Amino acid sequence: MSVASDPVTLLPAVIEIARRAAAAILEVYESEFAVEQKDDRSPLTAADRAAHVLIVAGLRALTPQWPVLSEESDSIPYPQRRAWQRYWLVDPLDGTREFVKRNGEFTVNIALIDGGKPLLGVVQVPVRGEVYAAAEGAGACHIAADGSQRRLQVSRYDGGPLRVVASRSHASPELAAVLATLPGHLIVPIGSSLKICLVAAGEADFYPRHGPTSEWDTAAAQCVLEQAGGELTDFALQPLRYNKVSLLNVPFVAFGAGQRPWQAALQAR
Repeated sequence: MSVASDPVTLLPAVIEIARRAAAAILEVYESEFAVEQKDDRSPLTAADRAAHVLIVAGLRALTPQWPVLSEESDSIPYPQRRAWQRYWLVDPLDGTREFVKRNGEFTVNIALIDGGKPLLGVVQVPVRGEVYAAAEGAGACHIAADGSQRRLQVSRYDGGPLRVVASRSHASPELAAVLATLPGHLIVPIGSSLKICLVAAGEADFYPRHGPTSEWDTAAAQCVLEQAGGELTDFALQPLRYNKVSLLNVPFVAFGAGQRPWQAALQAR
């Protein structure tokens, strides 16, 4: 692997691209923006578009040899995508519903995928100015707005109330059924890929997701979580894979180390 294609070497440049996209998002966030509806009835704003343009241009300049797949790209058919060994997978603004609510719980997600696996992940939080970042071989870290860094490590659950991350905008009866099987739990509601990052940071133990998500929603945070010692898997505990025929994810769970009191309930579903 050349230095120019080493995920560890690329990480600082990708963090800078994500920060530039975050600045563009905040310009819109602080204005009176309009909200459109996409075909799947999910919201779309000028911030999504501006971040998409900046990120795609930045990644193409950084690694012109690799394709870029963004949520806001034109649809790329699988017969074309299946030839991709290595490519960038991007959600320019993850958590647009939270953006519209102006609660700050939205992110910029950039992942480098190789052979269906995320090798690099950057999750930038525009309102907080913080970054969760990871690359295979380098571990995972949190970079605060003041530039200070700390290494990320998942927590080890050994009993007591389970800290469960739940979607702020996508509650489900399936989640309620799983939680009913637990002896005790604390709910941590939050939006976007921040849910997975909280598990990576050791601030939560468990995040189950039954509702629909797409590959760009999870790839960057999956890399962060895995490099912090956690896992993001389907309910059979197989890691999520990328560049499938369908870009939709199966239901999944993100978790740290230690006991898994939720496992039997999920696998029974």
